[in-house]
Amino acid sequence: MRPTKGFTGRRWRAARYGTAALAVLTLGVTSACSSGGSPSSGSTASSSAPASSATVTTTQFPRDETLYTSGSAYVAPSIWNPLDTGNFATGTQGLIYEPLYLYDPIKKTYDSWLATGALNSGWKGDSYVINVRSGVKWSNGTALTGADVAYSINLARQNATDPYSTNVATVANAVANGNTVTVTFKGTPGYTEFTDYLWRAPVLPEAVWSKIPASQIATFANTHPIGTGPMTLDTYNAQEVAYQTQPNWWATSALGLSFKFKYLVDVVNGSNDQELGQLTAGAIDWSNNFLPGINQLMSAVGGNAGYTLKTFYSAAPYMLSANTVWLEPNDSVAPMSNVNFRKAMAYALNPTAIAQTVYGGIAAAANPTGLLPGLSSFVNQGVVSADGPTYNAAKAKQYLAASGYHGQSITLQVPEGWSDWMDATTVIKDELQAVGINVDVIFPQSNTRTANVDAGSYDLQLDNNAGADSTPWSYYQRVYALPIAKDQNSQLNWERISSPADWSLVQQAASVPLTDTSKLDSIYTQLETDFFAQEPVIPLWYNGAWFQGNTSVWSDYPASTGSDQNMPVMWAGYLGAMTTVYALADLTPTPKAAS
Repeated sequence: MRPTKGFTGRRWRAARYGTAALAVLTLGVTSACSSGGSPSSGSTASSSAPASSATVTTTQFPRDETLYTSGSAYVAPSIWNPLDTGNFATGTQGLIYEPLYLYDPIKKTYDSWLATGALNSGWKGDSYVINVRSGVKWSNGTALTGADVAYSINLARQNATDPYSTNVATVANAVANGNTVTVTFKGTPGYTEFTDYLWRAPVLPEAVWSKIPASQIATFANTHPIGTGPMTLDTYNAQEVAYQTQPNWWATSALGLSFKFKYLVDVVNGSNDQELGQLTAGAIDWSNNFLPGINQLMSAVGGNAGYTLKTFYSAAPYMLSANTVWLEPNDSVAPMSNVNFRKAMAYALNPTAIAQTVYGGIAAAANPTGLLPGLSSFVNQGVVSADGPTYNAAKAKQYLAASGYHGQSITLQVPEGWSDWMDATTVIKDELQAVGINVDVIFPQSNTRTANVDAGSYDLQLDNNAGADSTPWSYYQRVYALPIAKDQNSQLNWERISSPADWSLVQQAASVPLTDTSKLDSIYTQLETDFFAQEPVIPLWYNGAWFQGNTSVWSDYPASTGSDQNMPVMWAGYLGAMTTVYALADLTPTPKAAS
């Protein structure tokens, strides 16, 4: 199983503007414009001290040499340990630490990175050979070697606290001979899981990490990170973290990539109106925050209301899709345990109406399978046409009548403050009640909601654990993983469906080479068929890969047309695993207007 925390994309939860979105957007812009100033013009903390006892210095970053980003961090940056996947500071993976390959979810390809050669060409029977790129140096000047790569794999294999340990569960050993690493397996390799390791996991310097006690490798703060990436840690404080470009980054000579900015400052998120104000005022260049109403601003008369803003698509849906939001029933308790009741809900809900009402065109309705658009090649359209539920109130009532439901009230929970999801519950409740299902909506605190779901103490909830991946494997792993524990804190099978046959299919898929597309198509077709027969969860919409760029200082942001069709987000699991680094390297200074 691949890591389950920190890699499902982000669903930001700041305050919404309400129905008069554009009017309030304008108010937010006005107040922000009057404040002026750079977010980093105050004091910053020396990176040589822990955050809790940081020495405060005053640092000014030249505006024309600095890229300001936001939308990834909600707490003060203090951790640069890439194995602490739920807590590391933005940029830890991608700007400092790097993987062996990158996955491109737009082109659906794997790009060689710290390894060379095509990813699938590394399979040599039941072993895998990694050719480590020569000429790469760590930021302390020492050379990256095959021993570092073998150490990183073996660390995950031997230490269960490493979040990538499940990706290498079938690995027997990794042995380096110069810059060649041979990975052997215990019987049939876990092809899918190990492939995920190759493009998700950071390569670590053995000389540094071998000195860390085994019990601390996934928890120590690592405030002096040494990586191979394009930047090094500069300064940080409670509001931001700053990185400085690494002048000897290997990809400049090897791939012709370079950052045109000298500093990257990632600002801890504030409220949506604060974030929007900073963006439109030009204090933030690259925002990955959810900004309700951004579609109205983009389409306003005069071209996004006169602001120099860019989104990935120039028109609806404006954003790439990042993860799937399900209506997640507790399948272990009545009436949700009745398949006819779950099918009644599936036919009662209109994903298009929900997405349009809540997001106004910046999020798309989900395919009935729930698989993201980037995985469409794995979707059997014949199965979808024949069995996939579509909005049909009359059919919903037929399934409801067959379920034995007697009108009892059930609860639908989403966390307090997740305002777009709170809005969505209004539509969901109305649509379910229209066919005769009585729903009470509750808004527990986020940690209470998670505890409820872990323990199976809920009826319905919204969930978006299914994020971007190179195959459908992790999606179906999240749906069907067994056994079901009393406390499902792994975020796998939160709905508690018990289908041993489908869990067996998921396990089979993991052991099939990715090049055997015929076998994989057969397995995933059966999983799709069973999914529609059971409706264990009900896909509703795709959360967006929220991205807005301001071109007043930097230009050539990632876009759906042209040469820069790269991932536009800096979230954990995207930056440093997918193609965000290309997008950053493509940015160029915006020419100054003639005076």
